[in-house]
Amino acid sequence: MQSRSNIPARIAASLRSSLRCLASGSDEGIAGVSAVEFAIIAPVFVLATICTIDLGAGFYRKMQVQNAAQVGAQFAALHGFDTNNIENAITSATAFAGIAASPAPTQFCGCASDSGIGVIDCASKCPSGLSPGSYVTASAQATYNTMLPYPLLPSSYTFNAQSILRVQ
Repeated sequence: MQSRSNIPARIAASLRSSLRCLASGSDEGIAGVSAVEFAIIAPVFVLATICTIDLGAGFYRKMQVQNAAQVGAQFAALHGFDTNNIENAITSATAFAGIAASPAPTQFCGCASDSGIGVIDCASKCPSGLSPGSYVTASAQATYNTMLPYPLLPSSYTFNAQSILRVQ
């Protein structure tokens, strides 16, 4: 059986030995520490990377939906109002197959003002006395499903975009 007085002496000797190895630049005793640190922190970095990629993919999908709505309105400005052709332009605007032209494209007459476009009858005159302009509304919609389930966040997002353009 060991006496209690030898235990602090052994601890002190062990500490002196460890400090000597550290001060001398010897790798004994610390070999593998970086591997253990990497094993602890690597899953955190991998998860952060996956979440960043997922967030970026969601933003990219939102931009694709906005772009598809703009393409639909531009198609109407260049080729005239045709619901089927505008819907085809919206759905084929990007490589994302989940984009739909919803709600359907519409055409209306309106008068531009500081507060937006006021919808009026095409035969009427605007308050400024000018003839109303012809406008097209193109809308796009798509759903994005996240790669991972996140706490407190939905796993599916529906993106909507609308573009209004004066065609005449």
